[in-house]
Amino acid sequence: MMRQAEPIRVAMWSGPRNVSTAMMRAFGARADCAVSDEPFYAAYLAVTGLDHPMREQVIASQPTDWRAVASAMLGPAPGGKAIWYQKHMTHHMLPEFGRDWTDGVSNAFLIRAPQAVLASYARKRPGPLGLDEIGLPAQLTLFERAADRLGRAPPVLDGRDVQADPRGALGALCAALGLAFDASMLAWPSGQRDSDGVWAPAWYAEVERSTGFAPPAAEPRFDDLPDSLKSIAEAARPLYERLARHKLAVA
Repeated sequence: MMRQAEPIRVAMWSGPRNVSTAMMRAFGARADCAVSDEPFYAAYLAVTGLDHPMREQVIASQPTDWRAVASAMLGPAPGGKAIWYQKHMTHHMLPEFGRDWTDGVSNAFLIRAPQAVLASYARKRPGPLGLDEIGLPAQLTLFERAADRLGRAPPVLDGRDVQADPRGALGALCAALGLAFDASMLAWPSGQRDSDGVWAPAWYAEVERSTGFAPPAAEPRFDDLPDSLKSIAEAARPLYERLARHKLAVA
């Protein structure tokens, strides 16, 4: 019997409140691609004890042992698909979670200006926020690990570039990952997906109404942030800029 070819596993690392779920919709629109939604979320909540919306439902819906999750990410793709797009939140990858498994996937990075992330996240998750919760320290660490292994920068996209030119941005990403671009990635039916995390009712209302990428809106300015978030934005800025230097050129 002929052995099935290994899938191309794409681990997309994003902070919160970016176009990460819309990116999952884009890849999920491909007939050759399976998607997974934030598989480390339950493990993250179980270890940190943070009070996120639908916390108990999230913990009940996924494994809470990071080792089990990491092993699954290197297993067969759901449905035997040729491509497996894994949507990961960088802040879910806690320092005590092993990173060796990331050497077995194609890592890519989705970034957004820190002040925009903070302004959006604070509306969804009231209460004190810290730098680690917007994911940039872990994102940079994961980026540097992948770059050291590859000998070059892995793909980096800014969410605003994706919104401004979806075809150009997705085409550049696919080329960097060794994938053929598929025009079906540019549009999708509205509504929920079986592949969405159980937390979708708390976070996905906007993307559930979408049928494609929305044009970029005006970004919040640093001066618009409350004082409690300005110090976090200042600490995050140099991390974001180090990643932004490697953004893919979008034609």
